[in-house]
Parts: sequence; C-alpha cells; structure tokens
Amino acid sequence: MTTTASTPAPTAGESATEFPLAFQLTPSTDARAEAEREAILADPGFGKHFTDHMVSIEWTIEDGWHNAEVIPYGPISLDPAASVLHYAQEIFEGLKAYRHADGSIHTFRPEANAARLQRSAARLALPQLSTADFVESLKQLVAVDGSWVPDAPETSLYLRPFMFATESFLGVRAARKVGFYVIASPAGTYFTGGVAPVNIWLSKEFNRAGRGGMGAAKTGGNYASSLLPQELAYEKGCAQVLFLDSQEGKYLEELGGMNLFLVYKDGTLVTPASSSILEGITRDSIMQLARDRGHTVEIRQVEIEEWKAGSASGDIVEVFACGTAAVIAPVAQLLADDFALGTAGAPAGELTMSLRQELTDIQYGRIPDRHGWLTRLDT
Repeated sequence: MTTTASTPAPTAGESATEFPLAFQLTPSTDARAEAEREAILADPGFGKHFTDHMVSIEWTIEDGWHNAEVIPYGPISLDPAASVLHYAQEIFEGLKAYRHADGSIHTFRPEANAARLQRSAARLALPQLSTADFVESLKQLVAVDGSWVPDAPETSLYLRPFMFATESFLGVRAARKVGFYVIASPAGTYFTGGVAPVNIWLSKEFNRAGRGGMGAAKTGGNYASSLLPQELAYEKGCAQVLFLDSQEGKYLEELGGMNLFLVYKDGTLVTPASSSILEGITRDSIMQLARDRGHTVEIRQVEIEEWKAGSASGDIVEVFACGTAAVIAPVAQLLADDFALGTAGAPAGELTMSLRQELTDIQYGRIPDRHGWLTRLDT
C-alpha cells in the first residue's frame, strides 16, 4: 500500500511535501542460506556481495513519490532510451550500518546524507526525496536484511542509495520519471592492506571537476572522470589520486573519492575549500571532533606549494584522507613526476589515528555519542 502524493506535483529539482511513504514488502524466494551468508560475512571485501533485498521507489511528475517497496535484489529493467543512459542524470549516496555490542544496528548521520542527496538532486534537476523517507528506506531494508550486518571488527553493511532518470525520452530536458533505490553490501576494510599509510599520486594532466560544474554533487560523472587518472596512480604504486583546481592548477581539491586534511605542528587542521569539492560527511565529523579537542580547523584554499614548503620545513606533520568507505586513511607520500613529499613507509600520524579511533568508536557504539549522530535502524 502506498500513499498518494500531494498536489500540485513537484517539478524535477524541487522538493515535494508528501505524506510519509508506506512500504510494501515482497520477500525474496531465493535468499541465501545462513551458511552461505556467514561465509560471505567472514570475508566480505568491499562492494563484492549484496544482500537479498533492495528498496525501490518511483517518482513521476504527475504523482510525485509513490510505489515504495522492498523487493528481491535483482536486475533493474530499463528501456534503451532511458534518459540516464544518454544524459547521465543520476546521483547516489554512501553510508554504513554498524552492529553494536548489544546486537543493535545503527547508522551514522543519515540526515546529512539525505540533505546532500537533496542538494545533488537540485543540481542535476532530479526530484528531492524527503529526509524522513530517505531514513525510512534504510530502516525498511535493514528490517528484512539485518542479518547481513557483520559483527567483526572494522566491518559494516555499506548502504548505497541512488537515484536516476528512467523516462524513455531522447529530448534534452529533465526527466519526468525517476527511480530511487537502496542496495546494501557487507564491507570489510576499504584498502586491501588495511589501515596503513598510503601513497597518493598528484594528477597534473586531469581534473575531477570545474568551476560551475557538478563537483559538489555526488554524481557518477565526477567519479568517471577520476577513473583514468586513478589507473595511472595505480601504475605509479599509489592507492589514490589527488586533483588540483581546473582553473589555475595550483590549489588542492580532493582525491578521487576522498577529502584531504593537512595537520600542522601547532595542531591546526587544514582542509581545502572549493566550490567543486564534495562536502564530505566524514570530513565534517572529523572537523567537529578536532574542534572538540581544542584544535583550530581551517577550511580554505591550499596551494600545492604550501604543502611542499610545509613538508620541507616540518610545519606539516601529518596528512590524511577521509571518506565513508575508508573512514580515515593516513597518507605517507604525495608523489608526482618531478617531486615527492613525505617519507616512504612512514608510520601513521598520532592525531590521524586518534581521530580515526574516536570516530569509529562513536560509530560502533563503544563511546558515548555526544553529538547525537547515530540513528538506530532495527526498530
């Protein structure tokens, strides 16, 4: 049973005031047996295995959001003329479900993910799903697939909400038919080497996003543009690629899928500011935790030359990247064709790992959640 959207119907990119959606469950008849599921959870990797169900919600310009369902995980049928296949009108989010020691299941700051999805939707002329329905979609999926949330250290259930244009129409305009989905994948550590300092490659030839573009939206095109330079980074023995701004080629932006922090010897944390940087929720959380400890946090433009100078003088003492999947990844070296910053094999910084420990302790319920960041999903 679904609700009837309010009228008038919203246009793409706008938010609709609707009654809360009612979800209908269609249980999978092909759910994995417990033994198979437990074998997967023992070594989940990242993004390799998926749970038995997924969420599906439809939107049309006439009816708004409707047909909210939890259905068996499986292929999505699309017409070859579906707008997303031709004009890349799609967005997504990423967050995790954590099993606490008492067996309960929680997620971290889902309202922030919902707000970012709404901002991304506005930028790509897609309809905005309400925060309440976004959070409810996570609860509905965990209600049926909660047994897929692992309990081993450093593991979680990665939740991937995404939205795309499904209308069959080749005209160049915002689609009038859209689908929203949530899938889930049990996850171990993001990097194969675990939590250890990584090297990153500086891309001078390619940019991730430009001024006035979609850099601040979480859309697949931004990640597609990073794939070739990421492959080049792998060839150089690096785990990630760092981009500079597209206008002057001298200001730090972000990594292919992570934000960046520089730590100065006076305890100041600096993270790059740019209109084409994705506003990371992990980034924002780290800034809050650092301020709680009395650290100065600066969000400002940072030239690559500042990093070079700070590395040479010893003013920059730690560097780390952060994101939902990896949480915090210490950076050992920044490599380029003509220079190298940092020390190969250097240990992770003390503040870097302390912040990582505090953040994950909150997420897994090991210490009090003083900011009210956790939302219980299995209720």
